[in-house]
Amino acid sequence: MSIFTPTNQIRLTNVAIVRTKKGGKRFEIACYKNKVLSWRTGAEKDLDEVLQTHSVFVNVSKGQVAKKDDLSKSFGTDNETEICKQILAKGELQVSDKERHSQLETMFRDIATIVAEKCVNPETKRPYTVNLIERAMKDIHYSVKANKSTKQQ
Repeated sequence: MSIFTPTNQIRLTNVAIVRTKKGGKRFEIACYKNKVLSWRTGAEKDLDEVLQTHSVFVNVSKGQVAKKDDLSKSFGTDNETEICKQILAKGELQVSDKERHSQLETMFRDIATIVAEKCVNPETKRPYTVNLIERAMKDIHYSVKANKSTKQQ
């Protein structure tokens, strides 16, 4: 009795998927999350540090690699390194639920702080507290828009 172990299977851990749609098809690359952010700010220069593999996928989680002719039709080249750079620059990064929630919570606090700095109670001539503003924003069910800056909101 022998146990079969697939040797060609690569397990991707600590994966952040960057995806983009081009030419009606979706393309994904597997990256390290914090490295993608530092690549976009310009702190990280080495592409090997950012990417888990230099392959371009149609679906990372299923391991479906994109076809060469699809890549050349959509991107104008079949050089996977160049395509990875384009996807890194223009693609959208998948964010987990907890990260999104903490980001929105931080934005909510920032907005409340900005409002508190600019407002004064007309009766007592004293500034409103941040907690008071936060409570008022929660009472009116103010929703934070993730794609707008805190100052714009």
